[in-house]
Amino acid sequence: MKKSIFIVAGIAFTLCSNVGFAQKTENTKVILITLDGLRWQELFTGADSLLVANKEYVQDTTELKEKFWDKAPKVRREALMPFFWKDVAEMGQIHGNRMLGSKVDLTNKMWFSYPGYNEILTGKADDARIDSNDKIPNPNTTILEIANNDPKYKGKVAVFGSWDVFPYIVNEERSGVPVNAGFELAKGSNLTDREKFLNELQPKVPSPWGAVRLDAFTHYYALEKMKKDHPELMYIAYGETDDFAHDGEYDSYLKSAHTTDTLIEELWKFTQNDDFYKDNTLFIITTDHGRGTDPLETWKGHGSNVKGAGGVWMVLFGKGVTPKGEVKQQEQLYSDQIAPTVSKVLGLTADPNKMKGKPLDISKK
Repeated sequence: MKKSIFIVAGIAFTLCSNVGFAQKTENTKVILITLDGLRWQELFTGADSLLVANKEYVQDTTELKEKFWDKAPKVRREALMPFFWKDVAEMGQIHGNRMLGSKVDLTNKMWFSYPGYNEILTGKADDARIDSNDKIPNPNTTILEIANNDPKYKGKVAVFGSWDVFPYIVNEERSGVPVNAGFELAKGSNLTDREKFLNELQPKVPSPWGAVRLDAFTHYYALEKMKKDHPELMYIAYGETDDFAHDGEYDSYLKSAHTTDTLIEELWKFTQNDDFYKDNTLFIITTDHGRGTDPLETWKGHGSNVKGAGGVWMVLFGKGVTPKGEVKQQEQLYSDQIAPTVSKVLGLTADPNKMKGKPLDISKK
């Protein structure tokens, strides 16, 4: 049933739509992307040998192995995420292969979604107040809100997420940052043909989850926003990988990661063919938490009681990024460095005392 839904939706999304035009500015544009709960193990070694043929978690092990399995980890990872390993590895930086000494970690001790997103977006952990996934407006100020309060970026910030908690994480009401998340439809009087089509289609395509929509809707709503309004700071939060993992569907988890790789490639190609974004856009991609490694149970979960769930990864490419490919030397990076990096790149005057992390030196050779 799920496969047919994805096929029908994929065909439908090939329909064309009207696009807008925005005047080019010299400001660097930032596209921040998260893949919820995607393990560093799959990113760097591809399909897990202990899971890819496990019939408890895979419906068709033969098909999955044909798609993603090889004895060589580098072949497996390229099969899983070809854009990352064929293109980004040439033009950007891929951090977090702990087997090579490159470590990226959370500073929060919760190791689940809301605390992870808070850390990424605010530049600091807040374990005292952000200790659940409840729909509570974030008391902290995100880099998105800081940008939207700056006259240079007012009205040029947008958020699209698959999980319906993002309006609270971003504190949409206080921040004024527009958030399209969960099962929200596109709003406004100037909707494109594709936005109208997505609005008709989304309620008719059932999601496996009550709080998370399928990532294709998040992606294409976001892409239409970029075409039409050209935001200068965009945050896109894909969610399927985490939910498929929680459900114990390793096949769907891998297929979703593979699809998201193609979606990110589509975003990159769009920016390189759009005068507003071309050669002037920085992509930062990461995850909100890791997950366990035990094939019998903990790979499905995460949290403070799951060993290794605080280990994450980070990918950067685009304007200002010195190509390093897969980082192979000893290093220690943290998720709380992302918001300060965005602040520095955009030239914002964020209070450094409110951000614990230090900006990444993305141009260092």
